[in-house]
Amino acid sequence: MAEKTTRRDFVKTSVAAAGATAIYHTNVHARVLGANDRINIGCIGLGGRGSGDMRWAMEVGKNSRPAQVVAVCDVYRKRLNKAKEFSQAELATLDYREVIARKDIDAVIIATPDHWHAPIAIEAMKAGKDVYCEKPMTRTVEEAKRFYETAKATNRVVQIGSQTTSSDQWWKARKAIEDGMIGQLIMSQGSYHRNSVEGEWNWKIDPNAGPEGKGDDYIDWKMWLGGAPKRDFVADRFFCFRKYWDYSGGIATDLFYHVVAPLNICWGEAQFPHKVMASGGIYVFNKDGREVPDTFHLIAEFSKGHSLVLSSSMANAQHIPGLIRGHEGTIMMVPQGQFEGRVDHITVTPEDIAKKAFVEKWGKEAVEIPTEKREDHMENFLRCVKTREKTVLDALTAYKAMTTIGMAVQSYREGRVLYFNETTQRVVDKPAEGMQARS
Repeated sequence: MAEKTTRRDFVKTSVAAAGATAIYHTNVHARVLGANDRINIGCIGLGGRGSGDMRWAMEVGKNSRPAQVVAVCDVYRKRLNKAKEFSQAELATLDYREVIARKDIDAVIIATPDHWHAPIAIEAMKAGKDVYCEKPMTRTVEEAKRFYETAKATNRVVQIGSQTTSSDQWWKARKAIEDGMIGQLIMSQGSYHRNSVEGEWNWKIDPNAGPEGKGDDYIDWKMWLGGAPKRDFVADRFFCFRKYWDYSGGIATDLFYHVVAPLNICWGEAQFPHKVMASGGIYVFNKDGREVPDTFHLIAEFSKGHSLVLSSSMANAQHIPGLIRGHEGTIMMVPQGQFEGRVDHITVTPEDIAKKAFVEKWGKEAVEIPTEKREDHMENFLRCVKTREKTVLDALTAYKAMTTIGMAVQSYREGRVLYFNETTQRVVDKPAEGMQARS
C-alpha cells in the first residue's frame, strides 16, 4: 500500500492533519478502558530512540502498568522487521495510517524525525488515540500550537518524551521557589555540550539502504519526506536528519528541549516567552554537509520579569552549571551541567542581602534538599492513559517550552530578535503594546 501511494497523497495527509482543528466534544473512535484492561500501543518510528521507547513500554507494560505493543511502523523495512520480531506485534507496516486506523489501539508512541511529529500526533488524537511523542514536541511554534489545540479539543492524554522532566529535582526546585527561598526570580541558566570525534548527528549510514533497496534495505522515501520539500534520496538526510533544517532545529530542538521543559516546571507555571534571540554558527564541523550550527546560544525574556540564558556547543564538552537565580538566593540543580538524569539533591544558598533572614528561617546558610524517586516517564504516561490525569509533560507545558525553542531557531535563521504575542499566540516582529518597557 505505502509503496504505491504517491507523494501527493502523503503531502495531502500531512497538511490535513496539521491544519485547523475542529472542536470535538466526544470521540467515537476512543476505546473505553476498564480498570483491568491492558493498554494497546502502536509504535511509529523505530530508529534508536523509537526502538528504545518500544522496549521501555513493553517492560513497563509487563511489570507495572498493563500494556502491550500490538502494532509497529517504520518506513525502513530493516527497522520494521526487527521491531516486529522483538515485539511480536500483530501489525507491522510502512504506513502509519494503518496503525492509527486500528480501533483497538489506545495510544501511540511517536519517535519519527521531528517534521512528522505534529502531523501524526494530530491525526492520532483525532482518531481517539492518546499520544506519547518524543521531544521536541514539534519542529515549529505553529505546529506546537495546533498540536496543543488538538489535544485540548479531543481531550487526549499527551506526554512529550523529555524523560528528565520526571526526575524530582525540578519539582523540588519548584517548591523552593514557591516557599520564597530565593525571593524574586531573576534568571535561569543552563547548557548542553558535547564533543564527539565524528561530529554530532553523524550516525552510521547503511550504504545499501534506500528507495531502490530490496528486502530489508527498502526505505519508503516518499513517505519519510511527507510534507518536507521534495528531494531525491540522500542517505545522509535519512540517517543524519538532525543536521538539516527541513527535518530538525538542530541543537535547539534536539538538546535544549531537555533544558527548557524542566525549567518550565521549576518556574511553577509554564510560560510563553516575551522576547527571544539566538546566535552561533558552524565553527568546527563545516565539512559534513550540515546546515544547523554546531554552536548555539539562546536568550529569552519572560513577561513575569525574568530571563533564560542557554549555551551549547557540539565541539566542546564542558558544561555550565544548571541553576536558577533569585534576588535573595540561588538554586543549584545540576552542578555538572547535564540536565538529563536524576541528582540526589538540590542546594539553595542565600545572597548576602538575605543571609540573616535565610538562616533564621531555614537553619543554615546552604540548604540541601534531597530528591526522591518518582515514577518514570513511561509509567506516568500509561497510568494517565487509564486515569485521564495530566501527565508530567502535558501538551500545554510542552507547547510553551516549544515556543521558546522554535522562536530561537527562527531568530538564528533570520538573524533578528523575535517577540511572542500571547494574546494572539503568534510570533511577531515587535513587542505587544504595553510590553515595550521589558524589551
